[in-house]
Amino acid sequence: MAATPVTDAEWPAEVLESDLPVLIDFWAEWCGPCRMVSPIVDEIATEQAGRLKVLKLNVDENPATARDYGIMSIPTLLVMKGGQEAKRIVGAKGKAQLEADLDAVL
Repeated sequence: MAATPVTDAEWPAEVLESDLPVLIDFWAEWCGPCRMVSPIVDEIATEQAGRLKVLKLNVDENPATARDYGIMSIPTLLVMKGGQEAKRIVGAKGKAQLEADLDAVL
């Protein structure tokens, strides 16, 4: 199960109104580190299904949400709980580090 793409228009329903915590991967096609993180995010999506919603937002196609959340560099991962930012992870990290960051807020 891969992370699900989300758009600016879908953000309120998919993220802000979600009953589950949401992990959002802010990325772009041209971003090398984003391509390194993407398979890890997809693994987490599979392993945490039912516990965590995992989404991907392409910052080139959806600049409004990235701007609203002050995303200055990618990859940036946000964990949202109850419509509020619970954790921000900037830069490419390995799976063990991402899981540790997630466990701290889930």
